[in-house]
Amino acid sequence: MSHRVLLTGGTGFVGGNVASVLAGRGADVLCAVRRDPGPDFPWAWRLTDLADPGDIAAALADHESTAVLHLAIDNDLQGLYRDRKAGFDAYVGMTRRLVDACNAAGARFGYLSTDWVFDGSGHNVDEDEPVNPLNLYGLYKALSEQVVIDRADHGFVARVGGVQGRHLTQPSAPRAQDCGFGYFVLSLVDSLSAGQQFSVWQDPAINNVASPVTAAEIGARLLLALDREADGILHVVGADAVTRLELAQAAAEVFDLDASLITTSPVPEGQMLPAPMPADTSLATPRTDEVLGVKPYGIRDQLRALRSEAETGLPQPLTPA
Repeated sequence: MSHRVLLTGGTGFVGGNVASVLAGRGADVLCAVRRDPGPDFPWAWRLTDLADPGDIAAALADHESTAVLHLAIDNDLQGLYRDRKAGFDAYVGMTRRLVDACNAAGARFGYLSTDWVFDGSGHNVDEDEPVNPLNLYGLYKALSEQVVIDRADHGFVARVGGVQGRHLTQPSAPRAQDCGFGYFVLSLVDSLSAGQQFSVWQDPAINNVASPVTAAEIGARLLLALDREADGILHVVGADAVTRLELAQAAAEVFDLDASLITTSPVPEGQMLPAPMPADTSLATPRTDEVLGVKPYGIRDQLRALRSEAETGLPQPLTPA
């Protein structure tokens, strides 16, 4: 099935991978961007004011979009606390404007959410688990989810967590490690490949357990959700719940690197967020398996795909086209 997808967040880490996978599988992708992404940006783009309902409607009309995938976020988590009203609009208000534009255009809507809508007290929680966010990021994501569920004529929410991969348009990004669960596998690989130690942060106050998935695999699953006209809540994650240290050790094994170089350390000073974080954000996928017709892949499959991606420079989704 061919889709014409207006994508927000296409200049970001996950969004770039999603754009690449969708375009590679035949979708017509237009990235709605806030500023010129430069001459090397590999996908079609349109300057779009996502604060302006009229400009959003014009973007859908100009592109004749059949779907919108909303991946853009305000990733200054500390900034959310400095200006809560702006943060609310950047998440909830923007989602509402995009949903309304989709409804008016008869387009489907997909929203990328997070495992941080939960409080981290459970383990392998399923799609029906009530949300209970601990911080503003999780709260704004949970409120945005509810906008989609209550307001979209044809829409789904895809929660992700522990996302690993390469930033396709900013080679120096993303950062090596943070208090969340994403990002750090390829930074670990770089360090161990150079014979250097890599220290995995350990603290009960940070995100210690998740169900990692590659950014490329998220792209394949979002496309499948469009193909199958999915609605409701989906969990787009890997099959295995692992700790940060287990992920690091599995990465060393799959990449054939020296696991003895992996150490642990407290979170460096200044790196903690100004709010509580969920400790265990592992997700189960019973409803998603039924809706999409495929089960998630385990951690070693995810890491083998990531190794192939690192070697080829191309996203390597596991879910077949």
